Amino acid sequence: MLHGVIIKKIVNHPDDRGYFREILRDDDSLLDRFGQTSVTLTRPGVIKAFHWHKYQDDIWYIAQGRALVGLYDMRKDSLTFGKTQSILAEGDNPMLIKIPIGVAHGYKVLGDQPVLLFYHTTKSYNPKDPDEGRIDFDDPSISFHWNEYL
Repeated sequence: MLHGVIIKKIVNHPDDRGYFREILRDDDSLLDRFGQTSVTLTRPGVIKAFHWHKYQDDIWYIAQGRALVGLYDMRKDSLTFGKTQSILAEGDNPMLIKIPIGVAHGYKVLGDQPVLLFYHTTKSYNPKDPDEGRIDFDDPSISFHWNEYL
């Protein structure tokens, strides 16, 4: 596991009507501050990767579908600098993934269902000055294995 990455299992409370899940609570102590919550729907087979932030942490929650989450530690002062981590995230096994500042991240949608991804950040998005760097999903210096879990 990359230094500073936190995975929180989410408790499912099912009944005959469906289920209830508490996703992110203030007493989880996962966010230093709240900035924004957003949602994205991504179609099967699509890879959205890699991007990273200088000023914000992300917390990801896959509400529906199945994805391979790829992480790459770009923090030179980190114990896991230069290492990668893969996480299988899916709506049927709910979890939160905290992605710290300086960890590049992305995902590939697995299976034939779209992924519904909610993400919570410590800063609001500013289109005039976006806190976002990009790296190609197939950058050879990272050599992340996107075909894992197929």
